Amino acid sequence: MAVSINKNKKVTYADYLTWPDSERWEIIYGLPYNMSPAPSRRHQDFLTALAGHFVSFFKGKECKVYFAPFDVRLSDDYSQEELVENVVQPDLSVFCDKNKLDEKGAIGAPDLVVEILSPSTSKKDMSEKLLLYQKFEVKEYWVVDPEGEDVRVFVLDKNGRFYLLTILKKEETLKSKLFSGLTIPLEELFAE
Repeated sequence: MAVSINKNKKVTYADYLTWPDSERWEIIYGLPYNMSPAPSRRHQDFLTALAGHFVSFFKGKECKVYFAPFDVRLSDDYSQEELVENVVQPDLSVFCDKNKLDEKGAIGAPDLVVEILSPSTSKKDMSEKLLLYQKFEVKEYWVVDPEGEDVRVFVLDKNGRFYLLTILKKEETLKSKLFSGLTIPLEELFAE
């Protein structure tokens, strides 16, 4: 059964926990965003390709890799569920601090986030989420654009601001600034 949510009324993680599991939602600064319908097949192909590289690279390392749906709670105060006003489900996230992980997902910013753009989420991923990830100090943010066939890499500077490190096209190789040795030939990612 679909839940009726007023998209103009602020909500919290406590509200989110009462919603049915049959729908996917995110909350950014208290505003709910419906993540339905499910991602496209092409979106899932990109996520699967990325997953292979990430799982292989992080195998046996301290950092943990998670794929959507995986709740990441971001807040200035985590003491009560009613105070958490941000819950996002990045397509891919990497956590190196195991203290940020709990049975419900994660509390606090991942070290690296990857979002794969789709027509329904591109504006949110490039504006609201970019600013949210910057505020909570995600160290590296990759935005994969299947239509434009490029990847934008944002890196947090010493002042806590994202800067656009590079825009890579499908003929190039993506190299993480944060994780030395994590490289992905983009022709593999963008292959049909």
